[in-house]
Amino acid sequence: MQFHHHGYVSHDPMIQAADGVGVDRPEELPDTMDVLIVGTGPAGMITAAQLSQYPQVNTRIIERRPGRLEVGQADGIQARSVETFQAFGFANRVIDEAYHITEMAFWKPDPEKPENIIPGARPVDDPHGVSEFPHLIVNQARILDYFAEFMRNSPARLTPDFGYEFVTLTVEDGEEHPVVVTLRHTAGPLEGQEKTVRAKYVVGCDGARSGVRAAIGRKLEGDQANHAWGVMDVLATTDFPDIRLKCAIQSQHGSILHIPREGGHLFRMYVDLGEVHPESKGEIRSTTLDEVIAKANAILHPYSLDVKHVAWNSVYEVGHRLTDKFDDVDDTDDARQPRVFITGDACHTHSAKAGQGMNVSMQDGFNIGWKLGHVLSGLSPESLLRTYSAERQVIAKNLIDFDREWSTLMATPSDQLPDPEYLEDFYVKTAEFPAGFMTEYTESQITGGQEHQGLAKGFPVGKRFKSARVNRVCDAFPLHLGHQATADGRWRVYVFADEGAGEGRSETLRRWAEWMETSPESPVNRFTPAGADKDALFDVKAVFQEEHLDVKINDVPAVFTPEVGPYRLRYLEKVYASLPDEDVFAEREISREGCVVVVRPDQYVAGVFPLTEPEALGRFFEPVFLEQR
Repeated sequence: MQFHHHGYVSHDPMIQAADGVGVDRPEELPDTMDVLIVGTGPAGMITAAQLSQYPQVNTRIIERRPGRLEVGQADGIQARSVETFQAFGFANRVIDEAYHITEMAFWKPDPEKPENIIPGARPVDDPHGVSEFPHLIVNQARILDYFAEFMRNSPARLTPDFGYEFVTLTVEDGEEHPVVVTLRHTAGPLEGQEKTVRAKYVVGCDGARSGVRAAIGRKLEGDQANHAWGVMDVLATTDFPDIRLKCAIQSQHGSILHIPREGGHLFRMYVDLGEVHPESKGEIRSTTLDEVIAKANAILHPYSLDVKHVAWNSVYEVGHRLTDKFDDVDDTDDARQPRVFITGDACHTHSAKAGQGMNVSMQDGFNIGWKLGHVLSGLSPESLLRTYSAERQVIAKNLIDFDREWSTLMATPSDQLPDPEYLEDFYVKTAEFPAGFMTEYTESQITGGQEHQGLAKGFPVGKRFKSARVNRVCDAFPLHLGHQATADGRWRVYVFADEGAGEGRSETLRRWAEWMETSPESPVNRFTPAGADKDALFDVKAVFQEEHLDVKINDVPAVFTPEVGPYRLRYLEKVYASLPDEDVFAEREISREGCVVVVRPDQYVAGVFPLTEPEALGRFFEPVFLEQR
């Protein structure tokens, strides 16, 4: 973590100095703004948190509730989300607070006494070791609290504007703030009164019944709900032996997906309420809590459940629906750029069985957040914003296809499955998808091709940057390389040096670094804003094959040790060496000839480039950024 570069910091270093719109930020919602975010759910809060790192961008986030969420609906935190929390600085705090899923227990009817359930397989949660981070369970409200804290501590000093409900919007092209938004006060002395504001962009994070989606003429299309589940967060006494394990329970009376919660006692049960007939018109939603508890006891037989306290409960119907476009511009319309975007449940709805809703929604917000920040800061052209819908709509489609299969299997009686172990095998075989690691963006304005993938097979282009351990040279401190990338909107350029470079014997590395440092065609010189530090936009790091004692820090090219801050202090923490027993080059199949791996602000690999062709890096960034020199 970098601080003290502007002078000694005696307070909490997580509180960044206020800058731009964060200086004397008005408490009241202004009449105009750059970005209006509608909804403080996971997608909205991560979008706001990312934009809070752009202090020249005036961002506001509204919420119809009068205050913070207290009891959240979602609770599953996949490993990909924990990776994301690391970038926002609170992964370890969530890890300490949350319940950790390590195994999943499968229960099924006893062949000899089918009215009873018996234990089946108990596979580990991450059989493939796809991440160093765990799979967690924690109240959604706590995740929103952490993002809110990050926003308050950011240069923009961003906080939610509670008590505002979205009504409608129109877009008036040609205006400086073309999106005209009508809001309604939902609390306080002005309750019921309307207010009109104007924004350059609007992001609708307002759920499955999204008013923003309706205002831009988009619709959720797909399967209507055909299966219902009762869900409850409870404290209870029980003789069910796996009450503190995640369980998939199948019985003659239906199914339960059982999720232990944080705190040691609370747990959640998704209880199968059966098929929903189209003519029932939502009658299933009138199912009482007592009926859900009774159904749970029937499924758990011969075990029993005595509920003592209910923290939250609901009844919902499973539907799989998707919006065909996540912004307000059709693909055939080349005349204008998008002004309104939708994220999360406003775009895609599905069951909670795979634990994907909050996780995928946050990646929607992370994706659009840095892109809006780039465009509104004058770094990138507006065409960058078209990549949001193009990238995320495909991911949502894949999610719905997976969830349809998984939720169908969960609701299928075990005697109707192809074999008794079918559900367990499917869970293990597909573990990487729900963990959040199957996202793979295709070639675009911000994602390169596969022509040099062989230089770094362990960093697939378009997939998230999978961290590995290295040794920081300046202080001999072993750490995870990916954990040093914070959600500050910068691009990461990892230079994996060729053999001998650490000892100063590489002419290839010297030439690459000299071009990056001095060439007028270097992206550092072309696209870094005037007056900013050399690493303000591109965080350029070097990883050497040699061990740290063999790397001479004073011989490392200057592009890897830039001078920062008003005192022009030399920043030494961008130079790394291989660990003797954890060689990153071997673990990630990186060529011993070296290469360059470029990673986007949202942690996805944008490209792999030869170390011998620095100009290729310049060509890649040309459509991404606007000339600053």
